[in-house]
Amino acid sequence: MSSSTAIIFICGARKQTSSRQTKQQQQQQQQQQPAASKSKNKSSVVGGIGFNTKKKESWACVKGCGACCKLVKGPSFATPEEIFKDPSDIQLYKSLIGSDGWCIHFDKPTRTCSIYSDRPYFCRVEPGVFQSLYGIEEKRFNKEACSCCRDTIKAIYGARSQELENFNQNLKNSSSTSSSSS
Repeated sequence: MSSSTAIIFICGARKQTSSRQTKQQQQQQQQQQPAASKSKNKSSVVGGIGFNTKKKESWACVKGCGACCKLVKGPSFATPEEIFKDPSDIQLYKSLIGSDGWCIHFDKPTRTCSIYSDRPYFCRVEPGVFQSLYGIEEKRFNKEACSCCRDTIKAIYGARSQELENFNQNLKNSSSTSSSSS
């Protein structure tokens, strides 16, 4: 890697940027979403009286996915050494990796975690975890968590997968539910 580029990590995914880019440009790149999700965020008329509002996505896990349980995702994702500062976290993460790259606690037939309530902190998609591991502020959590999940689902199951469709539909449903209840 030359001195004019830098690798940054957002939720474990590698993003290459030029050192000449400003922080604002990097943030704008990080905020970009796939075209399918952009259409969901367009302004809509509320109550037919002309108030435009943007629907905010609210992250929610989708049952039956498990993309995040694929611990060895390939070269476009960070290694444990690149994510964690604490050697014991690196050791724990590596101890969870099965011979096929999936977490040893992930039950593939049911796509569930056998230790879900006792899973390690880094398996939890929560604002505090995103802050400590990736430096993502709480106000940006939902947007980054949604983007992170989309990237992971695409890498594991594909951009046209049923898992990605389920995730996007779940977000759409939760956004319309939360916006109608406000």
